[in-house]
Amino acid sequence: MRGIKSAENLVADAEGDIGEVDGVLRITSIRLHFRLTADRSSREKVERVLASYAEKCPAYQSVKGCIDCHWDCELTEP
Repeated sequence: MRGIKSAENLVADAEGDIGEVDGVLRITSIRLHFRLTADRSSREKVERVLASYAEKCPAYQSVKGCIDCHWDCELTEP
């Protein structure tokens, strides 16, 4: 994550909603809550990454326009 070690410091919780659309059950929304352990000084970098997350995420690029997706990140200090 742009110079922030994330492999051992990043956890994500995902939840979603399933609804009936035109008589078929579909995933209608996905929410991601990231928890990153990093120095407080990394906050600006983290916010920049989140701002461009959608452009760089192949999973989101595959479902955009079909599934409503939201994400946020909680930063905690080591």
